[in-house]
Amino acid sequence: MTVPESDTADLDPADLAALLDAVHGSAARLGATLDSLTDARAREPALLPGWGRGHVITHLARSADVYRWLLTLARTGVEPGPRADGPALERALREGAGRAAADLVRDVRVSTGAMLAEAAMLPAERWSTMVSALAGWRHPAWFTLHRARRELETHHVDLDLGYTPADWPVDYVAWGLDATVATMTTRTVGLARVEATDLGRVWILAPTGATVTGTGHALLAWLAGRAGPSALRSDGPLPTPPPWPLPPYPAWP
Repeated sequence: MTVPESDTADLDPADLAALLDAVHGSAARLGATLDSLTDARAREPALLPGWGRGHVITHLARSADVYRWLLTLARTGVEPGPRADGPALERALREGAGRAAADLVRDVRVSTGAMLAEAAMLPAERWSTMVSALAGWRHPAWFTLHRARRELETHHVDLDLGYTPADWPVDYVAWGLDATVATMTTRTVGLARVEATDLGRVWILAPTGATVTGTGHALLAWLAGRAGPSALRSDGPLPTPPPWPLPPYPAWP
């Protein structure tokens, strides 16, 4: 399979550099949290129903493998071997979750490092190459970095090791709200307006429905299913947010 380049999905070089640096930062913070992980704590429950911390760490490692596969495809124009499908990823999760803490941490460090190394090798003209998520929707290669950062930041919280939505970088929160609310405008969700008081931002979703107000961190945590609405204010009943993360909107052709 070869991948055509696209001239409709460019990202400014300065923005690309900042985004890549942000992913490095997310990976470094995760690594710092995992430095003290013990075997006993690796087997404790995570915040995701039915998952232990070993599941979350294994999922992060295999996700980084997927993103590296996409970046290699964008760089070379050729699939770098078979692509792991849903059943293969689920099997890897089951088989890897019970490993010792040292093995789990080594795995996620190596896989994340390999993904970042692949990103560093990608020529500037290949970042606009279109690739496909496993669910089928397409995006330029640079959006892979957004996906990787979202994965690292969200699942860092899921580990329940002291990192919370309040620790999310402000620029990540702003991007997460922009991306999530944009997609929600295409769905009937019972929300009319979202207001992030600390960011000075307002999003209009629909002519009718509830207005929800709060800090950007609290709003994104709620929309991402990582917190309830107790820290938010609303003038009406709040809906259950749709499953997250949502695909980008508008979609790329």
